[in-house]
Amino acid sequence: MKQKINLRLIAVSVLAVFATVFCITLVYYELFQEQVKKDLRTESMILAASGLSGLAENEDIAGNKDLRITWISANGDVLFDNDVSNLGNHLDRPEVQEAFQNGIGESVRKSDTMNMKTFYYAVLLDDGTVLRVATEARSIFSVFTSTSAVVFLIIAIIIIICIAISQVLTRQLLEPIEIMAENLDNTSTVAPYKELTPFVTRIREQHREILAAAKSRQDFTANVSHELKTPITAISGYAELIENKMVDENQQIKFAGEIRKHADRLVSLVNDIIRLSELDHKESVSDFSKIDLYEIAEERVELLKNNAREKNITVKLTGLHCMVTSNRGLMVELIDNLVQNAIRYNVQDGLVEISVKYSGNQVELKVSDTGIGIPEKDQSRVFERFYRVDKSRSRETGGTGLGLAIVKHIVELHDGEITLHSELGKGTSICIKL
Repeated sequence: MKQKINLRLIAVSVLAVFATVFCITLVYYELFQEQVKKDLRTESMILAASGLSGLAENEDIAGNKDLRITWISANGDVLFDNDVSNLGNHLDRPEVQEAFQNGIGESVRKSDTMNMKTFYYAVLLDDGTVLRVATEARSIFSVFTSTSAVVFLIIAIIIIICIAISQVLTRQLLEPIEIMAENLDNTSTVAPYKELTPFVTRIREQHREILAAAKSRQDFTANVSHELKTPITAISGYAELIENKMVDENQQIKFAGEIRKHADRLVSLVNDIIRLSELDHKESVSDFSKIDLYEIAEERVELLKNNAREKNITVKLTGLHCMVTSNRGLMVELIDNLVQNAIRYNVQDGLVEISVKYSGNQVELKVSDTGIGIPEKDQSRVFERFYRVDKSRSRETGGTGLGLAIVKHIVELHDGEITLHSELGKGTSICIKL
């Protein structure tokens, strides 16, 4: 970045120098030409006032090679020229024609070499003759060529100065940005330039999100390790006791049941972890179409009623047939997790109510229970992975601690809303709008 800024500053400086030199040369040459024409007019007025009868005898005039003087008769014949003899008729010269018509005439002609210009000024005298004076001056190309060595030396010096200045300016420009970049976590460090404030704010937000995501992954990895370790340790312990014949036949049957229970829990954990990983990659979820949410809820409630019978829990579905744009498998997971939680953490002879209805331009799914409820301090965290209000009860009932995390992911995939209302000892209500 520094190199690019330096090169661009130097390029701008070089262009500015060349443009300045070119413009100044043009202005200077225009002034120079005006001065030459003014000098010719002055010379002609002096000569006309001094009389022209003695031009040939005047040595100063005859020997002056810087100023050419030509005296032309009324019919165009050359009466005198201090530079060239035996000249032809001059009536065809534009400055002479203009002088006969308007009293004065001017013209500029380039020499064959293209390095010199001849300036002509002609004036009509009282006796009907024309006095013409001329001088040669360098062309703009010639002027520039003759001064090119000095000009390029000056340009080289200016470029060197510009390079040094660009280095200093670049360092001064980027140093505050580099300092700020090194202190992104320090919110007291403000953006060095107000134009960078939105950019810095966005970068800091992304930086915080990246750190939070990294911490979340780290916590998730630690929790996964801990959650998997518990059933694996139990399975290993029971198997070792059976292997070493340290239990009687009746206990072997009991331990086999415990091994199966922990193996089932292990399978559930692995399945939920894999599902969460899939949901983390939104692009892996496709096949969205219009589906009837009430129809899916009705189907899942019938299947889950068997789980509720053990605790004599009533599962009730109400509402309307509402269409949502979703993936059927996702909606099955969503309803299963919510209803299973409502059953799992309910009380004996409790009630689980599921309702599906329209709420404005959204479809509302609500699952309520008459269970144990969630303490207020825990309500904001129940959608976190592996977070449990009562860890021992969750493991006893077969919960993995990932059900509500999966629900939250599914809702986010639909850009939906999820709210929770719960009172300790009275029950919990989770409302989802899609």
